[in-house]
Amino acid sequence: MTSFITTINSRARTAAFKPQKGGQRGTTNWQLRQFAEATLGSGSLKKAVKLPEGEDEAEWLAVNVVDFYNQINLLYGSITEFCSPQSCPEMKATEEFEYLWQDNENYKKPTKMPAPEYIEHLMAWVQSNIDNEQMFPSRIGVPFPRTFRPLVLQIFKRLYRVYAHIYCHHYPVVINLGLEPHLNTSFKHYVLFVEEHGLATGRDFWGPLGDLVENMLKSE
Repeated sequence: MTSFITTINSRARTAAFKPQKGGQRGTTNWQLRQFAEATLGSGSLKKAVKLPEGEDEAEWLAVNVVDFYNQINLLYGSITEFCSPQSCPEMKATEEFEYLWQDNENYKKPTKMPAPEYIEHLMAWVQSNIDNEQMFPSRIGVPFPRTFRPLVLQIFKRLYRVYAHIYCHHYPVVINLGLEPHLNTSFKHYVLFVEEHGLATGRDFWGPLGDLVENMLKSE
């Protein structure tokens, strides 16, 4: 994944959201991340998404939430100059799929906003949850709360919307920047992880990218 991060970082704005929770050497979090990097390096995405034998599923989900957050953050950071309130006044995938922001704090009702503003709120919301030790405990032996999995489902659902927006509105830019292989690999990794761990919420989860997802799953 090193070339992936180096390539995209060269295009990302310096104001991109900070990477999070790599885990300290010797901790379970760190060990799981090393396993994930090793399996990704092997070229087998199908193997990379599986829960390592004997490991806790909540720990594995937490590690991958952080990794997908960082991947999507870098991917979107590489095309932010092409995604503005003027070019993307709504947070949409296709015309049938518009996403409204709600966080039950500053936006208690679903609120229409430009794509870059929506994505900024989304990333900040994911960041705040990752930083919350009560939801994402980093210390060994501290259990995950009962509300952890429902939160993970919501995070994956919302992160998907960034992939959908990039594919539907900025794919020509992605191709011109030479980032198509990185986007496709990242999204396929995401799709396989969601399918492996039952994180798709509802039959219409894949919506605007349904055909692409189906082809990715068939190719495996």
